[in-house]
Amino acid sequence: MTRPTEPDAGSVESLYPFLYQGTTDMAGVLAQARASTVAKAHEAAALRAEVCDRSGEDIAACAKQAAARFNSGGRLLTFGNGGSATDAEQIATLFLYPGDARPLPAISLASDTAMLTALSNDIGMDVVFSRQIAAFGRAGDIALGLSTSGNSENLLRAFDEASRRGLMTIGIAGYEGGKMAELDSIDYLFVAPSSSIHRIQEAQTTIYHVLWEMIIAELGEPGQGPT
Repeated sequence: MTRPTEPDAGSVESLYPFLYQGTTDMAGVLAQARASTVAKAHEAAALRAEVCDRSGEDIAACAKQAAARFNSGGRLLTFGNGGSATDAEQIATLFLYPGDARPLPAISLASDTAMLTALSNDIGMDVVFSRQIAAFGRAGDIALGLSTSGNSENLLRAFDEASRRGLMTIGIAGYEGGKMAELDSIDYLFVAPSSSIHRIQEAQTTIYHVLWEMIIAELGEPGQGPT
């Protein structure tokens, strides 16, 4: 009789064993699924609380400085790779369509497919954001980049380029900040200290939503978000 093999570490089966046990005990499956969901929710809440303890005052200071830049005609340039590119687009949307508050100028540098593929093909992926900042960025603007690892070379180059041009720079990273934590060109770095990509991205979403809300409040706007 052949014994069943153990699931590979990191596989769907290893992450959710209660779904792959061949059991018909639906009540037991649902109980384990609930326990798993509750545990993940507690992890997410604990990470958000840790970010608040670590960075609450810096987020407030960052919002105040960013609001001043918006009041002086500054624009927000956002960027990131993969899932962080989606977050960069979401941030730009938050500022452009803030519900009852006045819209603020924001551009996602991860949204222009033609630009990204042209630069990647002709020069290399490392320059896709720094080249756009060189073209669009100006002193008084704000550059905001996201990375789960904090090690993305194209973000590191973008922050250096933005800093040289007088942009305010904001980084959002995971783990312990990676190489982003070593840069002098980042004015404010907010880190979600976790090794779980899922928890990092959840906490990063909270960071930039709180930052957006505080900027809106600093500008004296109602802050009614998009529905």
